[in-house]
Amino acid sequence: MSEKPSEAREEVAGEEQRGAPQGVKRSEVGIAWIYASYNNTIIHITDLSGAETIARVSGGMIAKADRDKPSPWAAMQAAARAAKIALEKGIKVVHVKVKAPGGYGPKTPGPGAGPAIRALVRAGLIVDRVEDVTPLPTDSIRKPGGRRGRRV
Repeated sequence: MSEKPSEAREEVAGEEQRGAPQGVKRSEVGIAWIYASYNNTIIHITDLSGAETIARVSGGMIAKADRDKPSPWAAMQAAARAAKIALEKGIKVVHVKVKAPGGYGPKTPGPGAGPAIRALVRAGLIVDRVEDVTPLPTDSIRKPGGRRGRRV
């Protein structure tokens, strides 16, 4: 046993910490889920477990016209409103998870994803990490429309 007990403890302490960054309480950390499609942008801020909703705002709650729901402007306004609510409830740091429709739909996020992340930072939230959680098919299901495609 050449290994000292103190060395073993240092290795455990040196492991990558999951959840809250150094010097931040777990209650001050949340997850910002950004669902950005070509029809709307939804910003949903939860606690670290993802079980409790802190704020949920969409582009459709901001924009009056349907064509403005997926716009970068509506995404920025929605993210700023969600960040304001989160800051009032004590969230200071967020892990951002960006999601596109995925599946047999588009696998790239809509036009509101980037501006929404920027708006979260400008509102005063600290963005710890950004992750893409778009569902990707391993063996895709049959696309709607049949063999001959959608006839317009």
